[in-house]
Amino acid sequence: MTETCNIAATLPRLARERPDQIAIRCPGSRGSDGFGKYDVALTYAQLDARSDAIAAGLAKHGIVRGTRTVIMVRPSPEFFLLMFALFKAGAVPVLVDPGIDRRALKQCLDEAQPEAFIGIPLAHIARLILGWARSAKKLVTVGSRFGWGGTTLVKVENSGTGAGAQLADTQPDDIAGILFTSGSTGVPKGVVYRHRHFVAQIELLRDAFGMQPGGVDLPTFPPFALFDPALGLTSVIPDMDPTRPASADPRKLLHAIRTFGVTQLFGSPALMRVLADHGEKLAGVLRVTSAGAPVPPEVVEKIRALLPEGAQFWTPYGATECLPVAVIEGRELQSTREQTEQGAGTCVGRPVAPNEVRIIAIDDAPIARWSDASPVAQGVVGEIAVAGPTATDSYFNREAATRAAKIAETLSDGSQRIVHRMGDVGYFDAQGRLWFCGRKTQRVETRDGPLYTEQVEPIFNTHPDVKRTALVGVGPQGRQEPVLCYELQPNVPPIRRASVVDALRAMAAAHAHTACIERFLCHPAFPVDIRHNAKIGREKLAVWAAAQV
Repeated sequence: MTETCNIAATLPRLARERPDQIAIRCPGSRGSDGFGKYDVALTYAQLDARSDAIAAGLAKHGIVRGTRTVIMVRPSPEFFLLMFALFKAGAVPVLVDPGIDRRALKQCLDEAQPEAFIGIPLAHIARLILGWARSAKKLVTVGSRFGWGGTTLVKVENSGTGAGAQLADTQPDDIAGILFTSGSTGVPKGVVYRHRHFVAQIELLRDAFGMQPGGVDLPTFPPFALFDPALGLTSVIPDMDPTRPASADPRKLLHAIRTFGVTQLFGSPALMRVLADHGEKLAGVLRVTSAGAPVPPEVVEKIRALLPEGAQFWTPYGATECLPVAVIEGRELQSTREQTEQGAGTCVGRPVAPNEVRIIAIDDAPIARWSDASPVAQGVVGEIAVAGPTATDSYFNREAATRAAKIAETLSDGSQRIVHRMGDVGYFDAQGRLWFCGRKTQRVETRDGPLYTEQVEPIFNTHPDVKRTALVGVGPQGRQEPVLCYELQPNVPPIRRASVVDALRAMAAAHAHTACIERFLCHPAFPVDIRHNAKIGREKLAVWAAAQV
């Protein structure tokens, strides 16, 4: 019998096959040693039964199939119970990063036009004061409810207890969720996920990384934990603020790894740097995955040295709109380090089957039909475009953004599919590997031609006193002056600070494509994205640089 096309469809089967396996483990009370006690856990049987009860209870309160529902709940058992209950109900969860600018957050919620709002008390207070999600009339509070109406999650679950199995007969093209992008290059956009996209992601992740049921995962980006129950894994939610991975306490992460026998770990490059700089062995961890931005070569080298013999360090390439697209393992990535530091870009590996990745000529205008796109030759930098089972087809209530990012392609059998424009530039090498060269909107168009961030910055990042660099353009498009902003390592003595610019200028002169860079500006602390703390806010830096110039 074929399972319903729904990410929650595997949960009843896993609850039968492995009822006592822990599905989700979360930190609860604080121990005397300062570490969180992981005394809050759900088995597969409990996750299945309780999410059934919540789904039934939500239906009694009007949250049913197709109901767009904002979720503002911290990573906790309640978050995962709610997400699986909403999937089972066929409702449409709306997820927005809570740390983004308040005005952008309000715009996102207004665009989503939610009919329901589920949040902790603080989220409801903010909703009332800041005018969030005025369209939401069905209210559920996770915790104590005060004067804002609606009901509580406890009452919802109690009202649905005993109702039996819940699983809407969702179809592949039904909307399963609206997930907003991080907004690192503009106002976040609501990516429309259909049930077939979530199901395909599970299959691609399982096949790409060889994930087997029974493993223990430490996902430091909470939405990724939603994949774990569908893969038969135990998810250990880390004791950290998920919106600030660069500030995570490595001791707490390592405590969880040791205590629960973590076998795999997911984290942003910023979190990988935290673990790499801490330098303690990652005993028992067989697979590390890092995504969200290119992982600096020295971080790859340090993390691999901390892993057991035979462990793998994967850096998948993708985006909220399409994930995973391509993958590369740490050993191969390390072998490309010299090329990256000479200006080749960052190798992101080979496409994950059955994705079809193609490179087209860079064009800032919409492309309605694939026949209007212009593929470029191997080795030529162009825009990365992807077709495949996880390539989403629209943004919610953002028609202009949809037109700019989606291309309709007619296949030989007459059927149509959507090709997603990643908004990134890159190229294929002779070995069929994809190289990432930066964001299309962050290229610098000089009089002598374009410069791409990932073909410039890694050259200068090799300077021992430089923490990271960012290429930005000042002036009108086509006649931009390239400016290299740089951030120093902590505790660089003043006597060395003075010599950094001369060294960077010499490094620029040593490469043909960077010889045109003559202006170097020291910035105290680069702006970064809220989700991964790794994507540099070059748009903000460009405004700052223009004022300096």
